[in-house]
Amino acid sequence: MTDKPLVYLVLGAPGSGRREIVADLIESGVSADDVPVVFTAAAEAERGIETTMPRGEVATWLWEEHEDFAPTMAAVWPEAATVGFFIVDGLRNPVDQIEAFKPWLAGQGLELARVVCVFHCALVAEHERLRAWYDACVHFSDIVLLNRREGVENKWISELRTRFSKSYLPCLVEMVKKGRVANPALVLDLQVRRYSHWFDADENPWSGLVDDDTEIIIEDEEDPKGRGSADEELDFDEEDTYLARHPSGLRKKDIPDIAKILK
Repeated sequence: MTDKPLVYLVLGAPGSGRREIVADLIESGVSADDVPVVFTAAAEAERGIETTMPRGEVATWLWEEHEDFAPTMAAVWPEAATVGFFIVDGLRNPVDQIEAFKPWLAGQGLELARVVCVFHCALVAEHERLRAWYDACVHFSDIVLLNRREGVENKWISELRTRFSKSYLPCLVEMVKKGRVANPALVLDLQVRRYSHWFDADENPWSGLVDDDTEIIIEDEEDPKGRGSADEELDFDEEDTYLARHPSGLRKKDIPDIAKILK
């Protein structure tokens, strides 16, 4: 790590409790000497989603579409801030936002600390197609926080955790209770555990986590309902599964449109 300010990228669907968890992390895990800033999507503010934090600054970021080049994120890092939490728009494609986040991060002179995925268990239990949407989020995440479990059968949660385990994903999977994480330091730890190496330059993201001769596989959902699966080896020389595009510009791996599912 460098002496650049650190930023945690927070993924998840609307209502998953991302803001509540970020507030808990700031209150219980961020040093009193640090000055936090929380970025939220202007689109979510327009939808009436409010953001309050125990301390620090709350700012908004804008999604900007362009005719001749890829969409960009617009936001200015406050000079006094030493650590940040960047909450994506829960109704927009997370892969598009992750792709745009990397150049914004570099342009602001910041360093990614971790990618945190807040998993809305009740929502996925109700809308099975959202498994594939969340698979994309988990693909890029260092830690997955299982939240909003009220009303969800224990068997469903157990099967979800077994699915993560059998996929041999390097990310951590932790439970959230009443909007609070059991160990904030574990969530905020800087060890890279994400499957994707999009943010890691040419480095192997599992360096030190697994033996060099360990075969890593991930469950790859191809069924449109998110129920089929196939095992796929990752080649670090290949383009990221979710970021790869056809010559036409369309993604090779499509994910459901969450806005249409939840409308």
